[in-house]
This record gives sequence, C-alpha cells and structure tokens, in this order.
Amino acid sequence: MYNNILSEQKGMINYITINRPKQMNALNKETIHELHNAMKNADENSEVGVIILTGSGDKAFVAGADIKEFANFSISQGGELAMKGQKILFSFIDQLSTPVIAAVNGFALGGGLELAMASHIRVASSNARMGLPEVSLGVIPGYGGTQRLTQLVGKGKANEMVFTAGMIKAEDALSWGLVNYVVEPEELMAKAEDIAGRILKNSASAIGSAIKAINASLEDGVNGFEVEIEEFGKCFGTADFKEGTTAFMEKRKANFRG
Repeated sequence: MYNNILSEQKGMINYITINRPKQMNALNKETIHELHNAMKNADENSEVGVIILTGSGDKAFVAGADIKEFANFSISQGGELAMKGQKILFSFIDQLSTPVIAAVNGFALGGGLELAMASHIRVASSNARMGLPEVSLGVIPGYGGTQRLTQLVGKGKANEMVFTAGMIKAEDALSWGLVNYVVEPEELMAKAEDIAGRILKNSASAIGSAIKAINASLEDGVNGFEVEIEEFGKCFGTADFKEGTTAFMEKRKANFRG
C-alpha cells in the first residue's frame, strides 16, 4: 500500500514507521503524502486510540527533508512547499483528534524534528540527536519549526538552536522541555507503549476535545478559554461523559467506547 512507510495496528495502537533507512528516513514529497494518508486513516478508525510514530532502524527518526527535491526552487515555489507541507502533514498531525506519540530514535533533524514537534508527546532514545540545521543551507525551518520550537523551549533556546544550526543531545532536549522522556534505545517503544496504554484508559472523545482546547492556547486571535468552555460543554453530550460519571458513582472502572 505504501512505498516509504509502514502502518500496522496492534490492539488500539496504530504504529506508523517511516521506512527509508538508506536515506536516513528523509522526508520527500511522496513520504509526506503517505504519512498524511496513514494518519488520516488511523484517526478515522474507531478501533485506534493512539498513534505511535517512529523511524525504521536506530540511526534516524527522520534525518531531514530530501533537499534535492527543492534545491532549484524559486521564491514562490519555496513558499508553496512550506504551505503545502504544513497543511498536509505538520499542522494536520498537530490538530489530529487521536494522540500521536513520536518515538525518536537517532537523528531528528530539520523536517524530522519538526515532525516530532508536531506530535503531541515525544519520547527519545538516549542516542537521539536533534537540531534544525536549515540556516546552514541558507534557508529557515519551514514546516512549523520556528513556531513549535519556541513554544516548547522558549525564545532564547529556540534562537540558539536555529542560529547555530547545531545538534543537541537527548538529555539536553529533556531538560529544555523539547521531549517528555529519555530512555535507552531498547526501551524506546516500550516507553511509548506505556504512555499509550495510560491514554487508552480514558475517553477518546474527551481527549479530542482536550487537544482542541490546548492547541487554542497557542493560536493568534483565538481565545483559548472560550474554546475550553465550548469543548467542555460538548463533552456533556457524549456517551463517554455518561459512562464516565456513571462509573464514578457506581465505583467501577469506566468502559469507554469513544
């Protein structure tokens, strides 16, 4: 079905793996479209509660974009590349109603780090190396990197990472707030699955509402408190709310169906 990725469902978890090991899992146009389709299919599947996104092998999550695809682009073509990429994949993942956990193994550079930052939660292996090297090529991050990095680590650290084009180690990424956890490489998927398991105990519809409300806090011209009020109210009309409150009063575990 796909040329550049693998998509496999086990239980309520959908595993999406970028599978271009010879190219260090670099993102080309076809891979971006395949990731969009796999994410969309998983999000629309009521049997999927969490998506785990990773790269094949232990050398790279995604080592960046496929530079040869756009080396000769004009100004307008460059702008269109960024706009389409953000719409098709990076903002699409950010706004997905199904939580996406990025399991970052090895290099996450440029578009690779942008992909991890678009995911809702990040777990890194101790051998992970992260950076936005775009200015060393005469360009800047174009898939939301300048915005999401600043939101995650603050303006000073974001400036340093972007201006120096350098890589940081996993432990620095953890202390800066760029990733949620750092574990040994052999424990990476188990940690991602542990987080997924804890998410799956809860209401899928409520989590979808929480994603909208949390994202609203970062959108210009949007009152996040108003979005929270709206999404909070919507929860009262769901089967999950009825089940959750009933289970609480009956002193039993809730059986959510989304």
